[in-house]
Amino acid sequence: MSDRSTTPPSDEPDRVARIQAEWRRERPELDVSPQGVFGRLARLAAAIDDELDSVFQQFDLTAGEFDVLATLRRAGAPYERTPSALAQSTMITAGGLTKRVDGLEAAGLVQRRIAPHDARVRVVALTDRGLALIDRAFTAHLANEHLLLDSLSETDRRDLERLLCQWLTALRPNS
Repeated sequence: MSDRSTTPPSDEPDRVARIQAEWRRERPELDVSPQGVFGRLARLAAAIDDELDSVFQQFDLTAGEFDVLATLRRAGAPYERTPSALAQSTMITAGGLTKRVDGLEAAGLVQRRIAPHDARVRVVALTDRGLALIDRAFTAHLANEHLLLDSLSETDRRDLERLLCQWLTALRPNS
């Protein structure tokens, strides 16, 4: 986790505002206001990814591996899912999932086995070691997410979540 300052933002324009000003100068007939939202979202997403990855790295995990382990953990005991359910819950392609599960299995964090209810079905399950790791990693991840939101008031957090949900629903109604 990087050191995040609690000082208020300066009045100086940020990179996105400077880009918008250049476009307004060069193409004054165009409304470049969407760049303010999309440019900052892109920069924010990259910064958030870096901050989240720093925690995953502490546990020798990638974001994708963390996602697989977390999906199995939140499935509840016996912490297993079929590969298709796992792919759907993580929104990873079948090929991407196979690669991640192969790596997690080699590390002793998951195992592939026959489903107890149907010998024709295979499941991916957390091992005891995988369960212990994801519990520690998720605790650290959640603490990091709280820290990342510290600069926003509780009201701003709720408003932001509501707006993002509303926007996502408009763009992808079944998300």
